[in-house]
Formats: sequence, structure tokens, C-alpha cells
Amino acid sequence: MRMECSDFRVDTDGPDLELAQNLRNLDLRRYAILLDIDGTILDLAPSPQQVQVPADLRRTLEGLRELTGGALALVSGRPLANIDLIFAPLRLAAIGGHGAECRTAPQAQASSRTQPLDADLKRKLAAVCALAPGLIAEDKGYSFALHYRLAPDQAEPVRAAVTAICAEAKAGAIEILLGKSVVEIKAAGISKANAVRDLMAVAPFAERKPIFIGDDITDEPVFAVIAQFGGLGFSVGHVAAAVNGRFAAPQSVRRWLAQLASNRGSEE
Repeated sequence: MRMECSDFRVDTDGPDLELAQNLRNLDLRRYAILLDIDGTILDLAPSPQQVQVPADLRRTLEGLRELTGGALALVSGRPLANIDLIFAPLRLAAIGGHGAECRTAPQAQASSRTQPLDADLKRKLAAVCALAPGLIAEDKGYSFALHYRLAPDQAEPVRAAVTAICAEAKAGAIEILLGKSVVEIKAAGISKANAVRDLMAVAPFAERKPIFIGDDITDEPVFAVIAQFGGLGFSVGHVAAAVNGRFAAPQSVRRWLAQLASNRGSEE
């Protein structure tokens, strides 16, 4: 099966897409590259603290930042401080906290769209980990995540417990996100999609076509926004709605990004 979008063509029958073969003439000065982190450019680890950033990925991202004139951003549920920590010394434009924070350039001042999640609510959510061994609580400041990747049989008990706790909160104040082996709670009205839309209105992202790659349920609303800007969206591991194709795994994404960074056509 083939799908086309302007000057870009991908073959969705192949597991890794072999996208670089279709990008020989892609002018990166016309594009913005937006990348989710966990499960997209980094392999999932037993816990969020155990993720590893390959050195060659840092070099690839630096190259893409140069080729796009700075129009490269990370889009994540992680807070900006944590993004900077795991990618250090590399610092990039980024959307953090599922859209709660945004930094339009590496050295720009980050803006915040909401207040950190209520401390009492976080304590109640952390107590859910007492349900079973292997449950992991992650305080992200603007959100709170409960991971059950080490205790997959606890998916339903965790979801039920979180739903009960959140039912006690003020109506419409918070939102529950269901992701890959995780339940996350954040302020309502904050989303990656809204933050991406705002990011695409400022330099150096404005007037460009965005390319977004994401892997989780929380990334799916972003794909619709990408289409509004005439851009391209790719999912990882599954075919999501409104995407132009998929990658099999983060390793495939990293390989493609390295191939894209080696394309010097945008400098000619």
C-alpha cells in the first residue's frame, strides 16, 4: 500500500518504512521535526529513570537542529528539567509535561501553561503502589504517572483506583491519560496537541511543514494538528489514525533520523 503527501511518499508495507530512500530531495529548511521521546526515539526501560540516550542519537539530533535552522523540538510527557537531564549536554527546543511547558529555542525561557499538580492528590495517587510489587510512581510536577509495566496484571486495579481518587477532585479539573502500561493524571485542558499548534506559530517553526513521530495514545491528537499544517505524521509500533505511515520500533526511528541528518540536500 502507498500513501502520498505532496513531495513525500512512503511504503507502509515494510516494517521499517526505509524512509530515507524517499528523502533525497527533501529540503529540511522547509520542515520542522517534532519527536516524542519514550517509545519513539528511546526504547522503553523497566522504569522511566533507566532510559538510555545513545551517543549517536545526540549527534543525530544536533545535525538535524542545524539542518532545520533550529526547527527541531522534543514533545514529551516528561518535564523539561528531566528532558534536559537525560539528553545532557544537548539542549533543544521542547514541549514538556504533555504541553504544560514549552521552550521554543534551546536557550529560550520556558513558558508554563498551568500550575503543578496538587500535592495532596499526588500523595493519594502514590499510595496506589501499595496494591502490588512492581508498581512505580513518577512525579512529573505537572502530572503524576503510575507505571505497571513490571506488573502488567495490575492494569485494571490501577485504573480503577486512579478513577476513584480522581472522582473526588473538582469536576473538570484533572484528566486521566491511559498509555503504554501507564496511567497518568494531569490538569485538564493541557495537551501536546495544543502546545504543538502554538509552537508552529513561532519562529523558527512558523511557515514550515511539521514532521511528527509518536508512539502512544497521548500522541494521537497531535497527528490531527500536524495534518492541519500540511505536515506528516508517523506512529511507532502501530498504525494510528491520521498518520502517513509507521515505524516498527524506536531503533527504526533512530536509523531513519540518522539517514535524514546525513542528507545534505537542504544546504545546497
